[in-house]
Amino acid sequence: MKTLKSKILLTAVGSATLLGFPGWALATENGAPTTAMGVYDFGAGFMPPATDIGAFGLRTAYYSSNSNRNATGNDNGTDFSLDVLSLGLAYVKMTNHEIFGAKYGFSTVVPFFSMDASLKIPIASIDRSASVTRQADLQITPLILQWTLSPNLAMNAQFQIQAPTGDYDKNRLVSPGLNHWAFSPIYNVSYISNTGFEVSSSFELDINTKNSDTDYKNGIEYRHEFAVGQHVNEWTLGLGGYYYRQLTDDKTYSGYSGQPITDGNRAETLAAGPALTYFKPGLPMVSFHAYKEFRTYNRSQGYNLALRISQSF
Repeated sequence: MKTLKSKILLTAVGSATLLGFPGWALATENGAPTTAMGVYDFGAGFMPPATDIGAFGLRTAYYSSNSNRNATGNDNGTDFSLDVLSLGLAYVKMTNHEIFGAKYGFSTVVPFFSMDASLKIPIASIDRSASVTRQADLQITPLILQWTLSPNLAMNAQFQIQAPTGDYDKNRLVSPGLNHWAFSPIYNVSYISNTGFEVSSSFELDINTKNSDTDYKNGIEYRHEFAVGQHVNEWTLGLGGYYYRQLTDDKTYSGYSGQPITDGNRAETLAAGPALTYFKPGLPMVSFHAYKEFRTYNRSQGYNLALRISQSF
């Protein structure tokens, strides 16, 4: 049974701003999660090994939705569509320096989005659409601590900073950038039995600053990503997904001119679907998943596809 000690988990931004309109029940600012969902699956607790150069990766993801859900989980009746193709270029550098008994490392991700969105609300005479391809918000992780407790058990703790470097226009229907900072503590763990059965989990909080252009501040967001599967030679096959929920209410300030907050605008969704990984020492690691969202409240409901390729040098 092979471990995933040299597997690289690359975070690619998956957030975007979607301009809100009356009657459109969405949480966070206009329904956009702050950071990507569906990033961690198999091997979440294992970071790549320390190497002279580091690890490089590419993550491409596709999110599509034609349904907005209200606070009761029902479709809110708007004629809505959103398609987001994201491309994240990542670099991870792990070292042999130790802090608290853990190997220290750092990483950065540069993301790009191609977005198409449309919204029609006949009762409000609203008919808007937009298409944009631009850079999204930069992610920097200055602190990664990796503990490998045994060949079968590993965990890591990270502190991630998302900077408002992405393209943003508050008057456009969609924007790749969010126009606010986010600070995210992350904890990942993986266990692989001697028979090759794996359980992996990732836990993350997103703590947001205010969008200065709109006077809107997202509440604290929580995400649990998971994967359960079996190693068969170089393959790992099983089920993955994520659970996302806002823990605190959104807030608005004196200059806010959008829709009033209802019930804190707290979002929630659960997604699951098949996940697989191919990993052979010396070759690039390849992962793919296809998740379907359900039990969704105060946000869009759709599906999430992602392909990730990475290699250490």
